[in-house]
Amino acid sequence: MKIRYRVELSSRAPVRCEPILAARAFVFALLLCLGSLHGWAQQNDQQQLRGLDDQVQEIKSDVLSIAQELNQLEEKLLYPSGTQVAIFVTLAKGDQMRLDAVRLQIDGQLVAHHIYSFKELEALRKGGVQRIYVGNVATGDHKLEVLVDGKLEGGADFSRTERFTFRKEVKPKMVELTLAGPSSGNTPIALGEW
Repeated sequence: MKIRYRVELSSRAPVRCEPILAARAFVFALLLCLGSLHGWAQQNDQQQLRGLDDQVQEIKSDVLSIAQELNQLEEKLLYPSGTQVAIFVTLAKGDQMRLDAVRLQIDGQLVAHHIYSFKELEALRKGGVQRIYVGNVATGDHKLEVLVDGKLEGGADFSRTERFTFRKEVKPKMVELTLAGPSSGNTPIALGEW
């Protein structure tokens, strides 16, 4: 039994078509519409993703900027300039000792202990400066004890301890420790101010 449908188009004569052909035409038209809709949606999604990427990069930049500001604020709050003392380590020019460790005590309290890596030692030998300590001390006189461990050119171990007194004023204090091996002819531990 065949079923036939009559479709009338405006004022023209009635057109007869089979249901399977009509269904196929409908499915084809639907697929065509869906395909173009999918392409449009993909373009729209790509534009949205590009917009999101730009927003993420902007947020990252803002977060890094805020983190930098917070670090600066934290340093100002933790180490106000009126009580701040900073101690730096340098090596005497041309000295070939191998620096192993430096330990600092201020007024009998251990404030810093650093063990040097090969890269750090090379940087110091090339004229680098290391900030080994930043902290707060009251104004007035303070005792600084410096212990240096290392090896001489021949491989012999050496350890040297020196005691210094420095005066802290209301302004920030910067202290330089210049280290040298005992065989270099320089003072093994020299205190300087910047």
